[in-house]
Amino acid sequence: MALWKEPTQNEQSEKTDEAQPTPAAVSPIPPRRESSPKDRQESAYGHHQESVFGPGVTIEGKIEGDADVRIAGKFKGDVHIKGILNIEKGAHLTAKINAETVTIGGELEGNVVANAEVKLLESGQVIGDLKAKILTVAAGSRMRGNVEFGWTDSDSAKLTSVRSQEKAKTGSGV
Repeated sequence: MALWKEPTQNEQSEKTDEAQPTPAAVSPIPPRRESSPKDRQESAYGHHQESVFGPGVTIEGKIEGDADVRIAGKFKGDVHIKGILNIEKGAHLTAKINAETVTIGGELEGNVVANAEVKLLESGQVIGDLKAKILTVAAGSRMRGNVEFGWTDSDSAKLTSVRSQEKAKTGSGV
């Protein structure tokens, strides 16, 4: 039993008389263009990936990486990223932080070193030391600790050198 029907000679000649459809022109797929910063949400430091830890999340450990991190829950440990750290209002952190930029809207107990900027928002609360090139403090925020900002690495080195010289003079009885 055949599953198909063989065309007869008359049917074959009818098919050749019909106009054959021309195949549609197929254009090659254009190469994928790199997306521009306008096409994606990108931070001022070139990062566009962000990890988010929501309000119901509690984490203990170490966060490391090149991307941005947003914490809205609870975290205890160390954060060492090359991107932006956003601590949302309502977040509770007990952490040692090192990041490019840190925005604090929640509660943080621990020290912060930012290579660029620390922003302490109105809802932000810090118990610990802050070190950054730029510090922005909103009215209503709270902090208990030491702050160092506006110093370049060479300024800090000069200050340390002057202080050690002063200590040497006073230590020698002069």
